[in-house]
Amino acid sequence: MALAAILIAPTACIDDPVDALDDVLVVDNRIPDFSVDMSNGERVSGADLRKQTSVIVFFHTSCPDCQQVLPLIQRLYDVYAEQGVAFALISRAETAPSIEAFWSEKNLSMPYSAQDDNDIYELFARRRVPRVYVTSANGVIKHIFTDNPLPTFEQLEGAVQSQL
Repeated sequence: MALAAILIAPTACIDDPVDALDDVLVVDNRIPDFSVDMSNGERVSGADLRKQTSVIVFFHTSCPDCQQVLPLIQRLYDVYAEQGVAFALISRAETAPSIEAFWSEKNLSMPYSAQDDNDIYELFARRRVPRVYVTSANGVIKHIFTDNPLPTFEQLEGAVQSQL
């Protein structure tokens, strides 16, 4: 049984059925209250993210689509974190050791929050990663990107720039 779960896990993100009911939050909703501890020791909350343009990313490092999107988010982070854009990368049921290994392998430096459950994720959605939410400076979701289709860097950057 454990072997079956291991074999299914790497592709679960792309095998989740597509359904309009996947979204808990949609464009023009405000981000909810939540609080997570980041890998750099900081605590990030929904209230913090409602004070500035933010990029919230839900991921799982075994997901092939997430593996493609995370380097794009790193490029955004490298440019826009210094310009005051807040970033919150939050795992969907993945612990710190596997995230640390992936970050090291891919040379990623963004802080992340390892969540061993789906509690924070389920405030935003029911299924499917990656999920990227770009919000206005008052915490209203302006853009949502998923794996259908995967966003390009230009699309992500345009979404961020539209909120500056």
